[in-house]
Amino acid sequence: MSIQRNHGSPYDRGSADSYYQRGFGPHWYPEGTGNGERIQEEDMSPDQIAEYTIGFEENEQAKNFKDWD
Repeated sequence: MSIQRNHGSPYDRGSADSYYQRGFGPHWYPEGTGNGERIQEEDMSPDQIAEYTIGFEENEQAKNFKDWD
């Protein structure tokens, strides 16, 4: 699987959700974050959900979280 890492991709959204500690919730934006339609988990392919999961888990393992202080 070739992971797309562009802004709004499933990988990008997974990484961002982990960074901001929003919790696990697969989604993505085909036209870039905040642009166009938000694609929810039920409309994602298994590969897209896997890419979201990889982005989320990689950031969790790196412990790269937003410092809210």
